[in-house]
Amino acid sequence: MVINPFALIAGWLLDFVFGDPSRLPHPIVWFGKMIAAGERSLNSGKARKAKGAIMAVGLIVMVFALAWMIRAILGIFALLFFDGTNQTVYKIPLLLYLFDAVVVFYCLAGTTLIREVRAVFAALDRSLEEGRAQVARIVGRDTSALSAQEVRTAALETLAENLSDGVIAPLFWLALLGTPGMLAYKMVNTLDSMIGYKTERYKDFGCWAAHIDDIANYIPARLTALLMVVGNGGCIMRNLRFVWQNGRNHASPNSGYPEAALASILDCRFGGPHYYFGELFDKPYIGDNDRPLTTEDMKKAVSVNRTAEAMMMGIVIVVEWFVWNVE
Repeated sequence: MVINPFALIAGWLLDFVFGDPSRLPHPIVWFGKMIAAGERSLNSGKARKAKGAIMAVGLIVMVFALAWMIRAILGIFALLFFDGTNQTVYKIPLLLYLFDAVVVFYCLAGTTLIREVRAVFAALDRSLEEGRAQVARIVGRDTSALSAQEVRTAALETLAENLSDGVIAPLFWLALLGTPGMLAYKMVNTLDSMIGYKTERYKDFGCWAAHIDDIANYIPARLTALLMVVGNGGCIMRNLRFVWQNGRNHASPNSGYPEAALASILDCRFGGPHYYFGELFDKPYIGDNDRPLTTEDMKKAVSVNRTAEAMMMGIVIVVEWFVWNVE
């Protein structure tokens, strides 16, 4: 399900310049409302795991099918209103081009994430309370008792983890399944972020959502770590060994790999116990060097993210261009 490479580039440039369009309707907000409504209706009584599975799979399939139908309708529109002998016009129907570009724009979150992490460090420079409040916008853990070091650590862990969730994985699924696959992945990720927790409330109902997210992110998380290490240069083999040894030191089967990549690049320590929804989760540490983190570390991490994002974009553009011209 190939898209025009120029639509991909246009969507990526829109995200690079503007970030998430906070004043415009956002599909992720709609996804969240659907999940919240389903959770309120279904997460009670017996068979919670089965009901959670039906909701998760149903929403993912629905999003994929709806996006596929929209693209099909726009393709039919192009056939009806344009001369099929004009290959240039036929291959780039304007409405389909715009749909794909807008989907890419909405599904990528690289710029917004970087802005949020920069805002955490800036807020922390003003006061610890402001730093805690700012980092609470981008992490799920309780932040009310975090130290300054823990605030910085949380922000950089999130920067690494969400490079995979917010950039590399959406582009990976775009390359495989087009913009319908990209949107379906965002539903997978939103489900996990809302109900994929091992708390009393969600451990059964969100079980399938969490496992589907684990599967969807298995390759992208490891690809993210590889791109981070290779893009940074330096001691590539040493850093890759570090990722291999420490990537599994995480409650998630995937999140530890990009975090380990950034920990190896910055020579620092991530992980450790954190509170989520009032419950303590004893996560293992990633790395041993528990040194103070600084604004310079944040700047280097941002550079690593941008380089990995550019490398992934280059890969996907080449793939889409090749398939586009073959078709």
